[in-house]
Amino acid sequence: MSDQVRLVVIINTQPGKGSQQLAAFAQLAPQVRAEHGCLQYDLHPVVGNNDSFVLIEKWASNAALDAHHVAAHMVEAARHNRSFRAGPATVLQLEDAV
Repeated sequence: MSDQVRLVVIINTQPGKGSQQLAAFAQLAPQVRAEHGCLQYDLHPVVGNNDSFVLIEKWASNAALDAHHVAAHMVEAARHNRSFRAGPATVLQLEDAV
């Protein structure tokens, strides 16, 4: 069993505001990728829907993920995201492959 944490995060923006999500991610991603324990942090637009995205995250441990959630840049991002997101993201934590 791995200590790594894998997340799939489903993000929907308000109609026509997908470009704001892309811009926000472009600013945030380098900061997140520099965090201790961040192994992957990639945003993928959904084909055919400019307002839907899937974020793939991989963290070295739960402790690294916990630290990520309280990082100053994440707290600020959460405040800013409300201006263009359709609602809270759906976060799915994956189990190890069978």
